[in-house]
Parts: sequence; C-alpha cells; structure tokens
Amino acid sequence: MSDTISVRPRTTPREDAALAGRIARSAAALQGQVRDADDVLAWLERREREIHFAVDRIKLDELDGWSFQEDTGNLAHRSGRFFTVEGLRVAVEHEDGAHVPVDAWQQPVICQLEVGILGILAREIDGVLHFLMQAKMEPGNSNLLQLSPTVQATRSNYTKVHQSSAVRYLEYLRDLSGARVLSDVLQSEHGSWFFRKRNRNMIVEVDGPVEEHADFRWLTLGQIARLLHRDNVVNMDARSVLAGLPGGPAPRALFSDAEVLSWLADARSQSPVRADRVPLASVPGWVRDEAEGTVRHEEGRYFRVVGVSVEAGSREVSHWTQPILEPCGQGLAAFLTREIDGVTHVLASAKAEGGFREAELGPTVQVTLGNYAHLPADRQPPFLDLVRDPDPARVRYSALHDEEGGRFLNAVSRYLLVEADESQAPLAPPPGFRWVSHAQLAALALHSHYVTVQARTLLTCLNAASAGSGWGGAPLTP
Repeated sequence: MSDTISVRPRTTPREDAALAGRIARSAAALQGQVRDADDVLAWLERREREIHFAVDRIKLDELDGWSFQEDTGNLAHRSGRFFTVEGLRVAVEHEDGAHVPVDAWQQPVICQLEVGILGILAREIDGVLHFLMQAKMEPGNSNLLQLSPTVQATRSNYTKVHQSSAVRYLEYLRDLSGARVLSDVLQSEHGSWFFRKRNRNMIVEVDGPVEEHADFRWLTLGQIARLLHRDNVVNMDARSVLAGLPGGPAPRALFSDAEVLSWLADARSQSPVRADRVPLASVPGWVRDEAEGTVRHEEGRYFRVVGVSVEAGSREVSHWTQPILEPCGQGLAAFLTREIDGVTHVLASAKAEGGFREAELGPTVQVTLGNYAHLPADRQPPFLDLVRDPDPARVRYSALHDEEGGRFLNAVSRYLLVEADESQAPLAPPPGFRWVSHAQLAALALHSHYVTVQARTLLTCLNAASAGSGWGGAPLTP
C-alpha cells in the first residue's frame, strides 16, 4: 500500500475584503506612532541640520568617470552602468485628430534600462496601518531632504556597482516569504525625459518588529495626506508607490470598465509611438556648450543637461558626481474633475510620449509653461486656459511637487485638481480625452503601463484630498 497522502489543493480569495477598510482607517488617522504631521516636518528639518548635504553645479567635462563617447557623443559612465544621455528620434502617428503640438521631433534623453525598486513597508501599529517613510536626500530636490519610500534604489545601487553600503530594509522586498504583498507593479516614469524607464513599485506588509533607524518613521495615510498638501515635502517616488494602494468598491461610473479599456486600446492603436535611440551628437537643434559646460537647446528652451557634485552624509555613497537634466521652467499637471451622478470623475488624456512603449492615461493638462508661451492660442493644449490661472473657488487641490530628484534638477511642477462644469469640460470631450472615475483610475494604477507618473501623483493627491472618505477604488482588470 502506498504511503502517499493525498492533499486536496486549497484556494484563497482573489482579493482581501478587509484591506479597503484598513486603508480607509489609516487615511482617517491623523495621529499614530508619530504624533502628527507637524512632528514629521520638524523631524525632516532636524535631519537636514544634523546631516551634511551639499550640491554644487559643475561642468559636464568635470564629472568624475563620465565622458562623451567619441563615436556617438553620448554621455556615459566608464563602468557602462548607471545611465546614459543619448539622442532620441520620435514620431507619433495620429488618425483621430488628437491634439499634439509636434508629431515628430528629436531630443536628448536619459536611457536607464535597468529596473529599480521603489518599496514601502507597511505594518499595523495599535490597530492602524502605518507606512515606513524615509527622510532621503536627492540632489535635484528643491528641498534636498524629502519624504521618500522605505527603499528607493536602482539596480546599480543594490548590486553595489559603486562600492556603496547596503540599502537599508531591502531584504524585506527581495524575500517576500512571510510578508504580505499589498501592491507590486512595474510602472513607467517620465516619458518625455526617460527612454522606457521602469521601476518596480511595491507595498509590502510585515507582521514582526522592524529595526528602527533615525532616517525612518512609521506614518499613517492620514498624516501622509496632510503632508501632501505642503509644497515639496513628499517625493515623486513615494507619490507613485502610494498610488498603487488598492481601495474599496465604487461600482458606478460614466463608462464601464470595458469601455474605458476599449477607448485606451483604440487610442494606442491610432497613435503609435515610434522611437529610436540615435547618437546624441546627431540631434538637430541641440548643442554641447563647452563654455557653459552643458548640453542645451539652441533656443534655450525645453531643458538642459548639466553636471552636479554631491555630498550626502545619509546616502549609501557619501560623494559622487553625475549629469542631471534641468527643465527650463516650472511644470503644470492638472486633472479637471466633475461629480457625475454623485461619483468623482477626472478628465484623462491618452498621453503618447517619446519614452513610452505606447500611450498611457495622463493628466488633462501636462506642460512646461514656458514651452507654450510663444505659441498662438489655436496651438495651445486643450483646457490649458482653465488650469493656468484657475478660479480659486474651483481648486480642489494645489501644491508644488518635485519630480524625480535623482535625475532631474529643480524640476518642480504645480499639481492641480480643478472642478469644471459642462460648459468648460463637456461629458463628450475632444478626441484623446475620456472621463474616468476616481475608482477606475485607482484600479488601473494597480497594473503596469496604464497610468503615467504625473497622473499617479494626481491620483495620490486626489486620495489625499479625499482622506477620511476612502483611499482608492474598485477593481478594474485589464
């Protein structure tokens, strides 16, 4: 007789029915292990005083280990790792009349094809879900020290290409046995400045104690929401990761889930992005200014590539130099919002950017304002007039936030949520736009390459503006 014991396979629920309620309780909690949001600001200020930080501009030819390659003019590190600055040739084909100011162009772009990890540890403390946030310095931040994910590391960081110290808490995200995954998804980054850059956005809940460190604090979602209303406090990576939090049921919307997905599929098929990497030296309109020590556009527009020398006492490496991209002017990213049959909706656009594989859901308006100052009214982006100088009574959310401070210098954008009415933003908008419910946007952010990084920030801001009444929305499965 066989000694084998037959074991019946066991299934598990596809979703955690209790999680949405736990997230909502955390969003409603303004006090926790840290007393309140003001204490977090005081802690950030104290750490900035206690740790030495310095960022100095230098010329690109003064960078240590970086040089322009003789054959292509690309800016690369001698190790062959980290990232490169190359040229990009882009063409976007349109069949539906969607508004795009330029259909073909060339530009410098950052190529960083390795996948980094952006991860936040979660833990229940006194019955309330808390999130372990880091006070992290990035050279491009307007406030050098900002609230960041528990782990924010490129593959070069955590494989110690630059002989760095270990990335703190990385082991919780590399070995998920015994942990509980709340969110785990590959997401794109800025498609106008990166070529097909992706990061793994993760939120992982742990049960046992976690060793504490002076650069980290456990915060509730309610406290983070309060901090999101402050300028330049919560960094881009934290905003992106938090957009991946699942939420509770919200079953009604102007369009069904299938209709939203069909609209985006149609937009992707009608506006394919064709992008090719080309030598940086061959990109027309862009010059290497040796006197200034930069790579810039000949008309002084868009952005420039500059060099920085960095000292940071709290980083895995305490000193380094690097190229960094500096936009020429402040950005603006905004969703128009409407309450439709009592349900919050945002007006999303199908964004086809040079660094994307295909179009993703983006804000209603996403511009660097200076790039459009010279254009006539008929070439301005749709709805820009509603958000450039909005009626204060219609503003649901407004704050300045830095973009990714590890690669972009002084890249500050105003993020806005502005209420609109039928006369300003009709239910039947122009081609390339579609009303999407808050819940549908939140659910799409649980999947790769559906929601741009700017729209993920706006989703997190929308959640913050709604803190106490829920965080996120119903499942939407592409």
